[in-house]
Amino acid sequence: MSRFFASGYSDSDLSSSDEELLSTSEEELINSSADEQEAEQDNDESSDSVFATEEESDDSSDDDYGARARGPSYFLKSSFAKNNHSDEDSESEGEGKKVVKSSKDKLLDEMRSLVDKIEIRRDVKEWIGLLAEFDKLNKLLTKARQQNLGIPRLYISMIAELDSTISEIGNEEIKALKADSSRAFNTTKQRTRRFVKEHAAAIEQYRANPEAFEKELDEQSEESTPKPSKALIDELITSLRTIQETRGKKNVDRDEQIATLEELVQDAKGNDFHSILVYLMLIPLRFESSSLVQSMPIDQWTKAKNEIIALLKILEKVRNEYVVTELATATDELGQEPEADKNGVKHILGSVTALVERLDDELTKSLQSTDPHATEYVDRLKDQSTVYQLLLANQLYLESIIEPAAYSQKEGEQLARVVLKRLENLYYKPTKLIIISEKVGWSKLTNKQSLIYPKFEESDDELEYCNGLINHLSSLLYKQTNSIFRKKAMLCQIYYYSFNDQYYKARDMFLMSHLQSTIHTSDIPLQVLFNRALVQLGLCAFRAGLLTESQQILQEICTSQKQKELLGQGSNQRQQPASQIDKQRLVPFHMHINLELLDCVYLTASLLLEIPQIIQQSSGRKVSNKLQATKSFRRTLDYYNRQVFIGPPESTKDYIMRAASSLQAGKWEQAINFISSINIWSLFNNATGIKEMLYEKFQTEGLRSYIFANIFFYEKLSVKQLASLFKLPEAKVLAVVSKMIYNDEISASLDQFNQSIDLSKDYEFSKLHELALSLADRCQQLAERNERLASGGHQSQSSNVKDQKKIYSK
Repeated sequence: MSRFFASGYSDSDLSSSDEELLSTSEEELINSSADEQEAEQDNDESSDSVFATEEESDDSSDDDYGARARGPSYFLKSSFAKNNHSDEDSESEGEGKKVVKSSKDKLLDEMRSLVDKIEIRRDVKEWIGLLAEFDKLNKLLTKARQQNLGIPRLYISMIAELDSTISEIGNEEIKALKADSSRAFNTTKQRTRRFVKEHAAAIEQYRANPEAFEKELDEQSEESTPKPSKALIDELITSLRTIQETRGKKNVDRDEQIATLEELVQDAKGNDFHSILVYLMLIPLRFESSSLVQSMPIDQWTKAKNEIIALLKILEKVRNEYVVTELATATDELGQEPEADKNGVKHILGSVTALVERLDDELTKSLQSTDPHATEYVDRLKDQSTVYQLLLANQLYLESIIEPAAYSQKEGEQLARVVLKRLENLYYKPTKLIIISEKVGWSKLTNKQSLIYPKFEESDDELEYCNGLINHLSSLLYKQTNSIFRKKAMLCQIYYYSFNDQYYKARDMFLMSHLQSTIHTSDIPLQVLFNRALVQLGLCAFRAGLLTESQQILQEICTSQKQKELLGQGSNQRQQPASQIDKQRLVPFHMHINLELLDCVYLTASLLLEIPQIIQQSSGRKVSNKLQATKSFRRTLDYYNRQVFIGPPESTKDYIMRAASSLQAGKWEQAINFISSINIWSLFNNATGIKEMLYEKFQTEGLRSYIFANIFFYEKLSVKQLASLFKLPEAKVLAVVSKMIYNDEISASLDQFNQSIDLSKDYEFSKLHELALSLADRCQQLAERNERLASGGHQSQSSNVKDQKKIYSK
């Protein structure tokens, strides 16, 4: 008998043997030191004589039920004992509530409860508690064998999943465990491997087709689970109504409400409608209980995940009878079944999409609050695959209950939210990781297919499949009336194309979207996503060898003092973000863009563009088409050149500045050696190709710098000599020089017969000529302004003063 109810009865009430049999508790089943006498007693309980009949006395049946009270009446019984109601009332109440289970059903329920606890501890890697629950489960398995029940399928599936988890743990993670946890882990590993070896056939059957195995398990559990009686259903509805009325009020113990709902889940088994109601109230209440903390505890998150999985299984099973949707009409009373539509389907008010979205948001909060350099972050990141599976399952469920013609209407908005979450879980990954995520997500959804885009097949091309997947998911969002869906879809698609080296697609989408003109009016997370997509576009242009485009795209963000804030990667200040706006800008660490790599790309592109321009301007020739100068790079270079003592380079910026000085001095080979020595290039997927591209760029820009620097010292330049000096083909040298002549950068002509470059100095100006002409122009402008003022011009005095100050300052 439970210790809670024993205080409400006298010793004489507990004297009969029948009462002792019916009051066997879960503690007696889990007891590790059961002797032969207890085993015989358990065998007696499994016989038909254990069940109470109509010939037994009402008093004994009442006492029996009171001793084994469970479910929604648990807390009602306590109030009953305190109010000292009459025995007649208790007898009449007990007759309706009495539910007797066989020893087999009780044993399976206890094993199922222990399996759930083991799965939770397995997910959080809590090996000491897992071993304790594992020992209890093995003792129950021994009792099951004694009763000729065999090995339950739920035990086999639990062992298979536990063995897979143990196999995935590396040696470094094992070494990081504490002594007690390490011993518990090794013990669990040995026992698991022993069982797997002894029952290899059953384990292989589960791993070959987990869905079919679990389907048989569900059928087995349904056969063993009796449908609740009408009296129990009435108590369940009363308990749900009580929790609903007190929900959100002060001085209400949410943990107690959650515990009550967990008991109601067990009581509602066998009745799909009431199981759905209990889950729709339990899961949001579990999320609300963690609303005041920084992130949801892992054990609570795991329980919420398992409950959402259980809810989706029920909804999939009763899809032709009940449908949970946000557009359903609320019933007048809780527990009242809604009216069926013309197809015989009853619509229940609720939102599975909101639950899955909240689960994903809580995982993101947990990643934000976890140290990214600790092993806990990697362990937590593994839960993303589970969330992606839930997103896929939710999407398939919504596709089955929503017509394709309604995808762009209000009814399809909940499907669009799921698709957006799925897109946000994919857009920042390379193609290989997307394929892995798809395979893992579809692994437990066999014999199912999506209407939006089919699952990956081994014969499909990976890049084409990923492009098609992102395109179809985005296309569904483009049809929505909500502009936020369309903007996010566009930016995610641009980010994906840029990250996977499809520059021209990403650039064209960016220009056609016109987001740059309205992004300042959007909310903070959307602005962060815009900046991240813009930066990835610049990095993609650099990898494609388009240095001018890359430098122009990255200039605004790279020259800003708030790079981290703009990219949602924290604050440049050491203090933690305090406001809610700052928290909205943050993205998890695994989605960060390396800021050192970003600066390296920007400075390298600026080096190759600015050094030839600096030499060209210092040559004394008047240039008509100048590129816009990068002041930040020139300022940094001037500061570096003014240093009295320059030591060996240490940081990435030092290497780039040394390369700039070497290229400015005409030592292009030394410059490329400094650039190649930077280790951060290894962060690119094609690091070797990037270095080869940079080598060619330094050859070309070294040639251009050489011609600009020596244009006044030569009348002719040999193409063959230039090719050998810069290790370029002669055709490449002719192409570079021809482009310089076409852009009016030099005054020269090509002598194809002699394979030389004739440099013309007919209209070249010296430095003195440049200064004299500039002074003459400014004097002329000053004279014209004075004449207008003297003749009574309409120009205001303030503007004249400002213009004169500008002239004098020049």
